[in-house]
Amino acid sequence: MPPRPLRELPQRAGFGLKPEHYADVLAAAERGAPPAWAEVHPQNYFGAGGPPHRWLTAIAEHVPLSFHSVGLSLGSAAGADTGDLESLATLCDRYEPAMVSDHLSWSNGPDDKFPDLLPIPYSDAALDHFVREVGRVQDRLGRSMLIENPSRYLAYAGDDWEEVDFLHQLCRRAGCGLLLDINNVEVSAFNLGLDPAPWLDRFDPALVGEVHVAGHSRKADDMGGTIAIDDHGSAVRNSCWDLLATFRRHAGPKPVLIEWDSDVPDFAVLMAEVAKADALLAREPVDA
Repeated sequence: MPPRPLRELPQRAGFGLKPEHYADVLAAAERGAPPAWAEVHPQNYFGAGGPPHRWLTAIAEHVPLSFHSVGLSLGSAAGADTGDLESLATLCDRYEPAMVSDHLSWSNGPDDKFPDLLPIPYSDAALDHFVREVGRVQDRLGRSMLIENPSRYLAYAGDDWEEVDFLHQLCRRAGCGLLLDINNVEVSAFNLGLDPAPWLDRFDPALVGEVHVAGHSRKADDMGGTIAIDDHGSAVRNSCWDLLATFRRHAGPKPVLIEWDSDVPDFAVLMAEVAKADALLAREPVDA
């Protein structure tokens, strides 16, 4: 079955839905002002029922959903995790999310699942593997998906591709789209000693179906330097806002997610970040 075209999220800011905010979202909906859209990690809803589904069912009546998977492990040697894929397909049939995405990474070994999104080499073999596995997922879901650029702490020696070119080729060969995480660009550029602005400028906006921004921390490493940690545990950095504004000017508006996954703040604090993103999306002109 050929994948359905990408369904569009509102070209506004959304937020990552957490249990702490279930009641706040429904209260906002009752006031007639629900958030524009919400992203959920579908693995948190793979159970058949219970309170998580009661809350999500109620919220989905008011707020479009984007499913951001963290468990397919597309880059594993064995390919996409079959159990996760079947559970994801069932959940998509149940909620019909506006978007589905996963990562340019792997997390499964022959006998283990790791709680990390581990990097892949940008090789011809890895590209062929990802094209095949993304196609397999899209065929099972009956829809196109987005693949997110990773946050990187090191680079493999002898890569055949630069990251942006690898992702562009993947999107064009597999028929998927790109989830552009601007915070990940900033983290990777810091850790690899590169300039994030020209890196970001090379991404093709036509392939981008969703954008992420987030905060990250910077800590001393064991070699006397500093490393950027993609922890999603604070407000979006000013430098990340600046990169988003630059991308917005030449790409036009896109759905933008505020990621805040650890040290989760009060709903009002999170919505202030969402409002800041909405204001940026509304005011920034598109470059001629």
